[in-house]
Amino acid sequence: MKTFVFKVGTSTLIHPSGRVNLRRMEQLCKVLSDLANEGHRVVLVTSGAIGVGVGKLRLSGRPDDTPGKQAAATVGQSELMFLYDKFFSQFGHIVGQLLITKEDVQDETRRKNLTGAFDKLFHYGAIPIVNENDAVAVDEIVYGDNDSLSAVVAALIHADTLFILTETGGLYDANPQLEPSAKLISVVPRVTDTIRAYASGSISTVGTGGMSTKVQAADFAARAGIDTYVFCGRRPDDIYRILSGESIGTHFLAEKE
Repeated sequence: MKTFVFKVGTSTLIHPSGRVNLRRMEQLCKVLSDLANEGHRVVLVTSGAIGVGVGKLRLSGRPDDTPGKQAAATVGQSELMFLYDKFFSQFGHIVGQLLITKEDVQDETRRKNLTGAFDKLFHYGAIPIVNENDAVAVDEIVYGDNDSLSAVVAALIHADTLFILTETGGLYDANPQLEPSAKLISVVPRVTDTIRAYASGSISTVGTGGMSTKVQAADFAARAGIDTYVFCGRRPDDIYRILSGESIGTHFLAEKE
């Protein structure tokens, strides 16, 4: 039995129209349910609350003000969990929601309570679904991202592997949407200044993180002894291929003691 943490971004979950990509969400839930059926412990860190809220409220775009983002997040989080509960239930699994802030991890007592909640969810056979508490954690809305959160969660529960699903195929030596000749970097033994320089900012209209935040998350996880894969989330079945040893996306190697 292994512990896997999966992070899925807003741009992977939502169509350019701003509405939820139901087919992709269902495929992802099916794969994660299958891994849970194999006996693995599975955690899903999901973005998308604000993006889903924007779509459900039929707003013209992502709000610029923090209260607007908070309001969209409250609407979107309810919809997200309804959909996850629906899809995971189809495959025989129960989910539990954890909304986390920085203080929950930084404060010793709250961190202990949080790890206890994870342990009990695993004991009960439930799949934890994690997001930032965007309704109250203003710093996270303005500065944070779920890439970093997924690495923190992975370290907190001593995960074996972190999987970050994104809209690009992994880390390239240049922005592949601007440079057609950009080459995929299959393996990163260690995050260096050169690797950080390769990472480009987000060009998504619905997400907040770019490749730089994913490299930062992978570096954090590597220092905690956790392997990280960054790959295209359009084909959730690629998770099986990665676990079978195929080279998919970019593999950031865990640092060995």
